[in-house]
Amino acid sequence: MASRDQFQRFIFEHSQVRGAWVQLGESYREIGGQAPYPDSVRELLGESLVASVLMSSSLKFEGTLSLQAQGDGPISTLMAECSHDRYIRGLARFDEHSIREEDFKALLGEGRMAITITPATGQRYQGVVPREEDSLAGCLEEYFERSEQLATSLFLFADENGAAGLMLQRLPGHTEEDDDLWERVNHLARTVEAAELLELDSETLLHRLFHEETVRLFDAEPVAFRCSCSRERTLGALEAIGKEECYSILDERGVIEMDCQFCHAHYRFDRNDIDHLFTGHTLH
Repeated sequence: MASRDQFQRFIFEHSQVRGAWVQLGESYREIGGQAPYPDSVRELLGESLVASVLMSSSLKFEGTLSLQAQGDGPISTLMAECSHDRYIRGLARFDEHSIREEDFKALLGEGRMAITITPATGQRYQGVVPREEDSLAGCLEEYFERSEQLATSLFLFADENGAAGLMLQRLPGHTEEDDDLWERVNHLARTVEAAELLELDSETLLHRLFHEETVRLFDAEPVAFRCSCSRERTLGALEAIGKEECYSILDERGVIEMDCQFCHAHYRFDRNDIDHLFTGHTLH
């Protein structure tokens, strides 16, 4: 059972080929336990969480990277997010009565997928992910090829207890030797089995796959579930809804109650809270 909840980068020495590895155990089970997910939905959510962590290795600043998909299939919304310090959260909205098949396209149907990078300060960036491949990994590989001009290979797995993944990338400025290395390591990576990624530690896995190459493995970074919701952020959402709508809800219900969809934290706001939000002071 995967329980390490770790992320690690690695590089192939003296080349423009790099990689990243992640294994999720407790964090994945905690997120998967937030709703009564069917196995196929939970496992796709697990793959999405793994992908968000692997892709977050490109973040050079404080912020978050999120993967979001919307479709007309049994899963209407899929979302996974990882911060620069490897805190993750995610959710899926689904119609359990519509789930008949378990493959990626059948679960999501037709729709939109995007990667959003949100820095703590500065402008948000969003890239559209093509939905032409038969797997989440394939769609993300296409995204990197088209949008980032980075040759990328992704291997994503999840079961009832854990989720894990491996990413390889060939960076710009690669040489003919790098191209040969890229072909070799991809051929080897394609032999990886789900059980190996889900159960083996990074050092054992990388040695098993690439023992003929010189690989430098960087220090492991812990990964954990943590929701970024707060009372202040929820008030910000109410402010965005607008003064008129907030007071309309208060007149109808007496209070405004909101639940976080990621962690189920409950927030309750009375008229004094809303007065203070919109006027800076309370009237009662």
